[in-house]
Amino acid sequence: MARLRAAHPGITIDIVASNAQADLRRREADIALRNVRPTQPDLVARKLPEGAARLYATPAYLASQGDPATPEALAACDFVGFDRSETFARALQGLGLPVQHDRFVVVSESQLAQWAMVKAGLGVGMMMQVVGDAEPAVRLALPDLPAFPVPMWLTAHRELHTSRRIRVVFDLLAEALGG
Repeated sequence: MARLRAAHPGITIDIVASNAQADLRRREADIALRNVRPTQPDLVARKLPEGAARLYATPAYLASQGDPATPEALAACDFVGFDRSETFARALQGLGLPVQHDRFVVVSESQLAQWAMVKAGLGVGMMMQVVGDAEPAVRLALPDLPAFPVPMWLTAHRELHTSRRIRVVFDLLAEALGG
């Protein structure tokens, strides 16, 4: 964002940080970073390098749970989730973690709020590995559990082809995010 503002001070940025998908066709946003490939034919998308997410918790929280060393033991812990659906639980089950939906005792649609709750010791939560590994307040909850693949798509409506302002932001974001 600093590079964008320096090069194009006339462009204003409004960042909406939410796990909810903005409707680009209704102009709820001009550009979106998504974890799913867009399916609407009137959207333009660029595949970015895939990320990896892992499960983290504070050392104190893990110690209070007996330092879980198996997927079954970790599945008995409290989890911080992003909504009340069973999607996250099913994804973790696919990684070999038999966590049940009722273990998601704290939820928020905000990734920032989720991460703050994990750092406060409220339970186990998922974060991008590059962020989680750099945070001294937490550690991997179960280091042998495989990373969760996180696809990333930079998405915009077709106005990308006709609006110089949107194209400049899209291209700078793609470059900064490795795409």
